[in-house]
Amino acid sequence: MTTDISTANRPSHLPRLQLGWPLSPKPENGALSYPDLDRSIRDQIKVILLTQPGEMLLHPSFGAGLQDMLHEPNTLGTRRRIRDLVQKSIARWERRVMLDAVDVWEIEGRPDAVRVELAYRIKRTGTAHQFHFDLVLGS
Repeated sequence: MTTDISTANRPSHLPRLQLGWPLSPKPENGALSYPDLDRSIRDQIKVILLTQPGEMLLHPSFGAGLQDMLHEPNTLGTRRRIRDLVQKSIARWERRVMLDAVDVWEIEGRPDAVRVELAYRIKRTGTAHQFHFDLVLGS
């Protein structure tokens, strides 16, 4: 006898969980689709930057730790620390790229936020890419 764990001990008014590997892929023409190299790298960079060290049990040092900057003032020193965290974490955890530049800028009209811009090249193909995101700081 098998039990569907998505409904076992679940009140009837709650929706059924719709999870699968890897998080419910949608087969196309009878096969699973995987991201291309560019998207895979971009997604991994996002994961690295959004992960706090200590979150991953098997890799406790994985991640950039940018959440530690959330209550820091928007100063030149803070922007340098953000740049250093990004450079160090990408160089350590995403070896498929070579970082060309990491710049952290003030955002005009938003004293509580900075823009982080990355320029990198994929080692296998040599193609250049850019990625940016805004990080809200304290004051």
